[in-house]
Amino acid sequence: MNQPVSDPISEPLRFSAEHRWQRAHDAELRLMAVHAHPDDESSKGAATLARYSDEGVGVLVVSCTGGERGDILNKKFVDAEVDMPSLRLREMARAAEILGVAHLWLGYQDSGYHEGDPDTWELPPDCFGALPIDAEVETLVRAIRQFRPHVMTTYDENGGYPHPDHIRCHEISVAAFEAAGDPDRFPDAGEPWTPQKLYYNGGFSAKRMTAINDAVKEATGVGPFDEWVARMKENNRPDRSDRITTRIPIGDFFDRRDQALLAHETQIDPDSHWFAVPREIEAHVWGTDDYELAQSRVPVTLPEDDMFAGIREPARALDGSDR
Repeated sequence: MNQPVSDPISEPLRFSAEHRWQRAHDAELRLMAVHAHPDDESSKGAATLARYSDEGVGVLVVSCTGGERGDILNKKFVDAEVDMPSLRLREMARAAEILGVAHLWLGYQDSGYHEGDPDTWELPPDCFGALPIDAEVETLVRAIRQFRPHVMTTYDENGGYPHPDHIRCHEISVAAFEAAGDPDRFPDAGEPWTPQKLYYNGGFSAKRMTAINDAVKEATGVGPFDEWVARMKENNRPDRSDRITTRIPIGDFFDRRDQALLAHETQIDPDSHWFAVPREIEAHVWGTDDYELAQSRVPVTLPEDDMFAGIREPARALDGSDR
């Protein structure tokens, strides 16, 4: 697995990326956040990543695909010659620098967005969602065995929302979490390592979005998420609120989260509803990033406010070998 350095990235960012990689790899506690595309890390749990990185935890974001088939979603973005793969490499580099995290491309091609029943999707050949899953699991297992995370995060069984890359991201993350510590699985992928906890991102629950929207509307007269909340009700999408086990206080990291999101300038309109929420209101109403503890190999007491609860002291013995 190569260090996360790429030619389109400027020299200052390259140096910073190498420094962050080494710092994350050498940290006593380590967190791996597995995402489908660049920008997912900034819209789902970014403040958590910034907080833990600032506390000295080694944080590695893994992007399964390069987001090559993404559209220009920011109408204010103007570029006469759009080279989407290179643009998204540079955007991800800037976001990782802002969050203070290391980054790794897993190396697969974006599957593109598809609507309707998954059985009707016609995926491009050789994309992430269409390739044999065992080879993809092995690639992630190799990354786990090199970085040796104590905690992993990914999406739930629905992918957070029904995108083929998000669903496949869930599938390989769960499979790799289970296989990485087994010496009989993928013996050529490095020395076995057993992560201790696996979390699902839970940030876009209907309860959270409604609470923030109602508070902003009461204060300003305008509900920035009115359409979103209405769509949630119309689609009758299951609300994950009742599955939340872990709430990480991140009110002091909203600015870093927002700046990381804005770094993905092809995807994010700086005047969108994302940024219409006064942060002091958000911090008061919902100042946490929320997660579901999906698997734990250490004793836990729920609810939690720390992903490393039950790990911090045992980690010293667990990581006693030279790396």
